[in-house]
Amino acid sequence: MPSMASTLRLQPLLAAIGYLFLGTADAQCSAGEPCHHMPIIHSTNEKILSKRAVEVQLTNRTDIAYYTALNIGTPAQQVYVQLDTGSFELWVNPTCSTLSASDKAFCDATGSYNKSLSSTATSLKSGKKLAYGLGETNITYVEDSIALPGASEAMTQVQFGVSDSSSDEFAGILGIGYGKGYTTTYPNFVDQLALQNQTSVKAFSVGLGSKTEQEGAIVFGGVDTSKFAGKLETLDIVPAADSPDGVPRYWVSMNNMSLTPPSGVTKTYANTSIDVFFDTGATLTLLPAAVANAIGEDFGAAEADASGYYNVDCSLASIDGTVNFEFGGLTVKVPYNEFIRTTRSGSTTTCVLGITASDSFTLLGDTFLRSAYGEFLSSSFRLTLVLVPSNTKTVH
Repeated sequence: MPSMASTLRLQPLLAAIGYLFLGTADAQCSAGEPCHHMPIIHSTNEKILSKRAVEVQLTNRTDIAYYTALNIGTPAQQVYVQLDTGSFELWVNPTCSTLSASDKAFCDATGSYNKSLSSTATSLKSGKKLAYGLGETNITYVEDSIALPGASEAMTQVQFGVSDSSSDEFAGILGIGYGKGYTTTYPNFVDQLALQNQTSVKAFSVGLGSKTEQEGAIVFGGVDTSKFAGKLETLDIVPAADSPDGVPRYWVSMNNMSLTPPSGVTKTYANTSIDVFFDTGATLTLLPAAVANAIGEDFGAAEADASGYYNVDCSLASIDGTVNFEFGGLTVKVPYNEFIRTTRSGSTTTCVLGITASDSFTLLGDTFLRSAYGEFLSSSFRLTLVLVPSNTKTVH
């Protein structure tokens, strides 16, 4: 992937199509300019994904992933894809047959795309291998139409990948990272939104929603004021050339991390003034080993287990306390219940922290992002805390 020179501006990015069109009552857009408000569906939402698929999946898997539905082709075929700010390309049709029974049921429920059933599909006869932190796929590129609910016209000739084979992938992925000129040789999905006038401003905002809400929202070209409290704090994007991995991502500088237990006495962690990037496709938050170990110890985990998890008492998820992330003049306070993951093995329930140690890569995944609302702009990132749902017990 090419590095982005420090003198260049962050390319504005947009996101995906939702299952239902919710309207734009809460989306703030410039007068007379297009703005699209779409829901983000949690993988645990059985009202949207089939009840059986969710129940089977949750037998062994309690992580939440975040999906949106694309209407591809003519006539439209609806396919769910995982929303991923940490990657750059759209692809569909994972190989469900090689997955375990529980994962196959969920994979099948996300749908598939058949280019032979679309009158507007064109095969490009080229492809590549896409690799992720977990899983990979081999794709062949296709061009076809993609319609956004509420838009007067569909986007046409949008290039994306159709999987020929994949491993450890339960759904396709909508990468909403940098596109042409930075990570791809063609206009990716987010580039096309701007090129085809679906939005007039290159910006999008994301609120994943809490575990209990089951649904978040993404707005192309605006923000959803019902999804956050207070004002958005503007942060500078760290240019790729100056970033930890040299790749164009949503890197920003974090001031520090701290812990506020039920006693209310806040403890600040050493060496947490670091660059981090925001990744909706990552379940966990990756932190330097010294930081992760210090947090683990404060939650009662003397060390990580063989799998890298910090095992904690499940009762901690029901008490008041926050893990705090400070950026500029804003502190995002992540409640214990959002920071602790529940896992099941048969009839046994255990809990682990939503972090893992990594001295090579630092990112804030879903265990952080569920408590933040972010707007991705052309040259900066705006961040704030989210509204606390009335049925969750938290301290902010």
